Amino acid sequence: MVQRCGLKKSQGVGRGARVCIAGCLLAAGGVWAAPIYTCTDANGKKLTSDRPITECSTRDQRVLNPDGSVKHVLPPTPTADERAEQEQRDREAAAERAQQQDAARRDRNLMVRFPNEAAHNKARAAALDGVRTAVQLSEKRIADLAVDRKPLINEAEFYQGKQLPLKLKQQLDANDAATDAQRSLVQNQQSEIGRINSLFDLELARLKKLWAGAPAGSMGAIPGVPAASGVKKAAK
Repeated sequence: MVQRCGLKKSQGVGRGARVCIAGCLLAAGGVWAAPIYTCTDANGKKLTSDRPITECSTRDQRVLNPDGSVKHVLPPTPTADERAEQEQRDREAAAERAQQQDAARRDRNLMVRFPNEAAHNKARAAALDGVRTAVQLSEKRIADLAVDRKPLINEAEFYQGKQLPLKLKQQLDANDAATDAQRSLVQNQQSEIGRINSLFDLELARLKKLWAGAPAGSMGAIPGVPAASGVKKAAK
Protein backbone atom coordinates (compact mmCIF):
# COMPACT_ATOMS: atom_id res chain seq x y z
CA MET A 1 0.00 0.00 0.00
CA VAL A 2 1.06 3.60 -0.50
CA GLN A 3 0.96 4.23 3.21
CA ARG A 4 3.90 1.86 3.75
CA CYS A 5 5.99 4.20 1.64
CA GLY A 6 5.19 7.04 3.95
CA LEU A 7 2.98 8.58 1.26
CA LYS A 8 -0.51 9.78 2.01
CA LYS A 9 -3.19 9.91 -0.64
CA SER A 10 -2.87 13.66 -0.80
CA GLN A 11 0.93 13.70 -1.01
CA GLY A 12 2.54 15.19 -4.10
CA VAL A 13 4.67 13.08 -6.41
CA GLY A 14 7.98 14.92 -6.37
CA ARG A 15 11.45 13.44 -6.86
CA GLY A 16 11.65 12.09 -3.32
CA ALA A 17 8.16 10.67 -3.56
CA ARG A 18 9.01 8.91 -6.80
CA VAL A 19 12.04 7.28 -5.18
CA CYS A 20 9.89 6.17 -2.27
CA ILE A 21 7.25 4.82 -4.63
CA ALA A 22 9.86 2.91 -6.60
CA GLY A 23 11.20 1.31 -3.42
CA CYS A 24 7.71 0.41 -2.29
CA LEU A 25 6.70 -1.14 -5.57
CA LEU A 26 9.63 -3.57 -5.66
CA ALA A 27 9.12 -6.62 -3.50
CA ALA A 28 11.82 -9.18 -2.74
CA GLY A 29 13.65 -10.25 -5.88
CA GLY A 30 12.65 -7.09 -7.73
CA VAL A 31 9.05 -8.17 -8.40
CA TRP A 32 6.43 -5.50 -9.08
CA ALA A 33 4.22 -5.21 -6.01
CA ALA A 34 1.36 -2.90 -7.06
CA PRO A 35 0.63 -0.12 -9.53
CA ILE A 36 0.67 3.49 -8.37
CA TYR A 37 -1.92 6.00 -9.57
CA THR A 38 -1.35 9.73 -9.39
CA CYS A 39 -3.47 12.71 -10.36
CA THR A 40 -4.36 16.30 -9.52
CA ASP A 41 -7.91 16.78 -8.26
CA ALA A 42 -10.31 19.62 -9.03
CA ASN A 43 -8.77 21.72 -6.26
CA GLY A 44 -5.25 21.40 -7.66
CA LYS A 45 -4.24 18.87 -5.00
CA LYS A 46 -1.91 16.05 -6.06
CA LEU A 47 -3.13 12.62 -4.99
CA THR A 48 -1.41 9.22 -4.95
CA SER A 49 -2.82 5.73 -4.40
CA ASP A 50 -2.27 2.07 -5.26
CA ARG A 51 -5.65 1.93 -6.98
CA PRO A 52 -7.70 4.22 -9.23
CA ILE A 53 -8.43 7.44 -7.34
CA THR A 54 -12.14 8.19 -6.92
CA GLU A 55 -11.58 11.93 -6.61
CA CYS A 56 -10.02 11.92 -10.08
CA SER A 57 -12.60 9.75 -11.81
CA THR A 58 -13.33 12.64 -14.18
CA ARG A 59 -9.64 13.35 -14.84
CA ASP A 60 -6.63 11.61 -16.34
CA GLN A 61 -4.67 9.47 -13.87
CA ARG A 62 -1.04 8.52 -14.43
CA VAL A 63 0.03 4.94 -13.71
CA LEU A 64 3.68 4.83 -12.70
CA ASN A 65 6.48 2.33 -13.31
CA PRO A 66 8.74 1.23 -10.43
CA ASP A 67 11.20 4.00 -11.29
CA GLY A 68 8.48 6.64 -11.10
CA SER A 69 8.16 7.05 -14.87
CA VAL A 70 4.70 7.04 -16.46
CA LYS A 71 3.63 3.59 -17.64
CA HIS A 72 0.34 4.77 -19.14
CA VAL A 73 -2.47 7.24 -18.53
CA LEU A 74 -5.85 6.08 -17.25
CA PRO A 75 -8.53 8.20 -18.96
CA PRO A 76 -11.50 9.65 -17.06
CA THR A 77 -14.39 7.34 -16.27
CA PRO A 78 -17.03 8.05 -18.95
CA THR A 79 -20.43 9.34 -17.96
CA ALA A 80 -23.60 7.41 -18.78
CA ASP A 81 -24.18 9.60 -21.84
CA GLU A 82 -20.59 9.16 -22.97
CA ARG A 83 -20.87 5.39 -22.56
CA ALA A 84 -24.08 5.37 -24.58
CA GLU A 85 -22.44 7.43 -27.32
CA GLN A 86 -19.41 5.13 -27.39
CA GLU A 87 -21.64 2.05 -27.53
CA GLN A 88 -23.50 3.61 -30.46
CA ARG A 89 -20.20 4.33 -32.23
CA ASP A 90 -19.09 0.76 -31.56
CA ARG A 91 -22.34 -0.61 -33.00
CA GLU A 92 -22.00 1.56 -36.09
CA ALA A 93 -18.39 0.50 -36.56
CA ALA A 94 -19.36 -3.15 -36.17
CA ALA A 95 -22.16 -2.73 -38.71
CA GLU A 96 -19.76 -1.06 -41.13
CA ARG A 97 -17.26 -3.90 -40.72
CA ALA A 98 -20.02 -6.45 -41.30
CA GLN A 99 -21.13 -4.61 -44.46
CA GLN A 100 -17.55 -4.51 -45.70
CA GLN A 101 -17.13 -8.23 -45.07
CA ASP A 102 -20.44 -8.95 -46.78
CA ALA A 103 -19.45 -6.86 -49.79
CA ALA A 104 -16.12 -8.69 -50.04
CA ARG A 105 -17.90 -12.06 -49.80
CA ARG A 106 -20.39 -11.07 -52.52
CA ASP A 107 -17.58 -9.87 -54.78
CA ARG A 108 -15.68 -13.13 -54.36
CA ASN A 109 -18.85 -15.09 -55.14
CA LEU A 110 -19.42 -12.97 -58.25
CA MET A 111 -15.93 -13.69 -59.47
CA VAL A 112 -16.48 -17.42 -58.98
CA ARG A 113 -19.86 -17.44 -60.73
CA PHE A 114 -18.86 -15.10 -63.54
CA PRO A 115 -15.20 -15.50 -64.52
CA ASN A 116 -15.80 -13.55 -67.73
CA GLU A 117 -18.39 -11.37 -69.51
CA ALA A 118 -19.70 -14.25 -71.63
CA ALA A 119 -20.79 -16.12 -68.50
CA HIS A 120 -22.54 -13.01 -67.20
CA ASN A 121 -24.33 -12.40 -70.51
CA LYS A 122 -25.58 -15.99 -70.46
CA ALA A 123 -27.03 -15.45 -66.96
CA ARG A 124 -28.70 -12.23 -68.11
CA ALA A 125 -30.33 -14.02 -71.04
CA ALA A 126 -31.59 -16.79 -68.77
CA ALA A 127 -33.10 -14.27 -66.32
CA LEU A 128 -34.86 -12.41 -69.16
CA ASP A 129 -36.09 -15.49 -71.00
CA GLY A 130 -39.03 -16.23 -68.71
CA VAL A 131 -40.25 -12.63 -68.64
CA ARG A 132 -40.06 -12.27 -72.41
CA THR A 133 -41.98 -15.51 -72.84
CA ALA A 134 -44.65 -14.17 -70.49
CA VAL A 135 -44.89 -10.98 -72.60
CA GLN A 136 -45.40 -13.05 -75.73
CA LEU A 137 -48.13 -15.11 -74.07
CA SER A 138 -49.95 -11.97 -72.90
CA GLU A 139 -49.72 -10.40 -76.35
CA LYS A 140 -51.11 -13.56 -77.93
CA ARG A 141 -53.96 -13.58 -75.41
CA ILE A 142 -54.75 -9.95 -76.29
CA ALA A 143 -54.89 -10.89 -79.98
CA ASP A 144 -57.19 -13.84 -79.21
CA LEU A 145 -59.49 -11.59 -77.18
CA ALA A 146 -59.67 -9.16 -80.11
CA VAL A 147 -60.78 -12.03 -82.34
CA ASP A 148 -63.39 -13.08 -79.76
CA ARG A 149 -64.65 -9.51 -79.51
CA LYS A 150 -65.33 -9.05 -83.24
CA PRO A 151 -68.51 -11.17 -83.44
CA LEU A 152 -69.76 -9.58 -80.23
CA ILE A 153 -69.38 -6.11 -81.79
CA ASN A 154 -71.11 -7.30 -84.95
CA GLU A 155 -74.04 -8.58 -82.91
CA ALA A 156 -74.20 -5.37 -80.88
CA GLU A 157 -74.72 -3.39 -84.12
CA PHE A 158 -78.21 -4.85 -84.39
CA TYR A 159 -79.09 -3.09 -81.12
CA GLN A 160 -78.02 0.43 -81.99
CA GLY A 161 -80.16 2.85 -80.03
CA LYS A 162 -81.53 -0.01 -77.94
CA GLN A 163 -80.47 -1.66 -74.72
CA LEU A 164 -78.12 -4.59 -75.27
CA PRO A 165 -79.24 -8.02 -74.12
CA LEU A 166 -77.80 -8.81 -70.69
CA LYS A 167 -75.80 -11.81 -71.91
CA LEU A 168 -74.21 -9.84 -74.76
CA LYS A 169 -73.36 -6.95 -72.46
CA GLN A 170 -71.75 -9.35 -69.97
CA GLN A 171 -69.69 -10.94 -72.74
CA LEU A 172 -68.44 -7.55 -73.95
CA ASP A 173 -67.62 -6.42 -70.41
CA ALA A 174 -65.75 -9.68 -69.70
CA ASN A 175 -63.77 -9.29 -72.92
CA ASP A 176 -62.86 -5.70 -72.02
CA ALA A 177 -61.79 -6.70 -68.51
CA ALA A 178 -59.66 -9.61 -69.75
CA THR A 179 -58.00 -7.39 -72.37
CA ASP A 180 -57.22 -4.68 -69.81
CA ALA A 181 -55.75 -7.29 -67.45
CA GLN A 182 -53.47 -8.66 -70.16
CA ARG A 183 -52.32 -5.19 -71.15
CA SER A 184 -51.51 -4.46 -67.52
CA LEU A 185 -49.51 -7.68 -67.38
CA VAL A 186 -47.54 -6.68 -70.46
CA GLN A 187 -46.75 -3.31 -68.91
CA ASN A 188 -45.56 -4.94 -65.69
CA GLN A 189 -43.50 -7.48 -67.57
CA GLN A 190 -41.85 -4.76 -69.65
CA SER A 191 -40.98 -2.93 -66.42
CA GLU A 192 -39.51 -6.16 -65.05
CA ILE A 193 -37.34 -6.53 -68.14
CA GLY A 194 -36.00 -3.02 -67.55
CA ARG A 195 -35.38 -3.75 -63.88
CA ILE A 196 -33.49 -6.97 -64.62
CA ASN A 197 -31.34 -5.25 -67.23
CA SER A 198 -30.54 -2.42 -64.81
CA LEU A 199 -29.46 -4.90 -62.13
CA PHE A 200 -27.27 -6.81 -64.55
CA ASP A 201 -25.77 -3.56 -65.85
CA LEU A 202 -24.78 -2.56 -62.31
CA GLU A 203 -23.39 -6.00 -61.64
CA LEU A 204 -21.44 -6.06 -64.90
CA ALA A 205 -19.86 -2.67 -64.19
CA ARG A 206 -18.76 -4.01 -60.82
CA LEU A 207 -17.43 -7.22 -62.33
CA LYS A 208 -15.38 -5.33 -64.91
CA LYS A 209 -13.58 -3.54 -62.07
CA LEU A 210 -13.04 -6.82 -60.23
CA TRP A 211 -11.73 -8.51 -63.38
CA ALA A 212 -9.35 -5.56 -63.79
CA GLY A 213 -7.92 -6.20 -60.30
CA ALA A 214 -10.02 -4.14 -57.87
CA PRO A 215 -9.92 -5.77 -54.38
CA ALA A 216 -13.07 -7.61 -53.29
CA GLY A 217 -15.23 -5.35 -51.14
CA SER A 218 -13.41 -2.16 -52.15
CA MET A 219 -16.49 -0.77 -53.93
CA GLY A 220 -18.92 -1.39 -51.07
CA ALA A 221 -22.36 -2.84 -51.67
CA ILE A 222 -24.57 -2.07 -54.65
CA PRO A 223 -27.03 0.38 -53.00
CA GLY A 224 -30.50 -1.04 -52.46
CA VAL A 225 -30.36 -3.91 -54.92
CA PRO A 226 -29.63 -7.65 -54.66
CA ALA A 227 -27.23 -9.44 -56.96
CA ALA A 228 -28.67 -9.42 -60.46
CA SER A 229 -27.76 -13.05 -60.91
CA GLY A 230 -30.26 -13.89 -58.19
CA VAL A 231 -33.27 -12.66 -60.18
CA LYS A 232 -35.83 -15.44 -60.59
CA LYS A 233 -37.52 -16.19 -63.84
CA ALA A 234 -41.03 -14.82 -64.11
CA ALA A 235 -43.80 -17.39 -63.95
CA LYS A 236 -45.25 -18.29 -67.29
